[in-house]
Amino acid sequence: MGDRLEGKVVVVTGAASGIGAGTAERFAQEGARVVLADIQEDRGNELCNRLGSDTRFIKTDVTAEADLAAAVDLAVSAFGRLDCMINNAGIVGAVGPVTETSREAWDHTIAVLLTGSFLGSKHAARVMVPQKSGNILNISSTAGLAGGLGPLAYTAAKHAVIGLTKSLSSELNQFGIRVNAVAPGNTATAMTADVITGDPGSVSGAEDAIASMSPLGIAGVPADIANALLYLASDEARYVSGHCLLVDSGQLAGGTPASFASSEPGIIREAGGR
Repeated sequence: MGDRLEGKVVVVTGAASGIGAGTAERFAQEGARVVLADIQEDRGNELCNRLGSDTRFIKTDVTAEADLAAAVDLAVSAFGRLDCMINNAGIVGAVGPVTETSREAWDHTIAVLLTGSFLGSKHAARVMVPQKSGNILNISSTAGLAGGLGPLAYTAAKHAVIGLTKSLSSELNQFGIRVNAVAPGNTATAMTADVITGDPGSVSGAEDAIASMSPLGIAGVPADIANALLYLASDEARYVSGHCLLVDSGQLAGGTPASFASSEPGIIREAGGR
């Protein structure tokens, strides 16, 4: 237990599993009061109960503006303010070659990965601008910095998330609001387990596979991304804004890209569901 976020109020989207759950748990350990926003009700309520009285869960579809507005409003009504918004909710989304990617699959992927970050940022700013303080953290990816590391729509959305981050930083810094992004490399979660092993329940199998490909010889886990977010959310990063922090074991410095273009067309959804 620590106190790096003592008294801070945080909303985490996609908080019921994977990186979001790891982040919610880590932030709670550091004294934050956390609103868990996720479409997965059972998992979200279970985590909320485990983390205790300084957390709340709200069912949230990040493609629905009213849901994100409600998550921000819950933070204010339950805890009095909002200090940090983490736009984390994500899916792999549309997979398959461009010639067989449906408009529906493309639109849904962009809605979750990009529009969800925009809407979360919009409603966070609604509270933070009058406060003259706060910070917004967006989750991008190594696929947001290079081609060939993720499916087409995912890669496009994650590139756009970095652009969104930089533009928001430029707009909101005058109000004392910092905006940054984190770009995770391969991280062992149910979603990546589905991609790597074909089984979203085989997180340990994904961890072994990621470690075997990692330049450092170790697998990224949600705690690694949570720790990067913790730094950016804390006062230790008070002079950091408009930045994308890469957390990838050095993959982009010389890693091997993975191709999704040969995948069977479809959508991979939250927690590796299809």
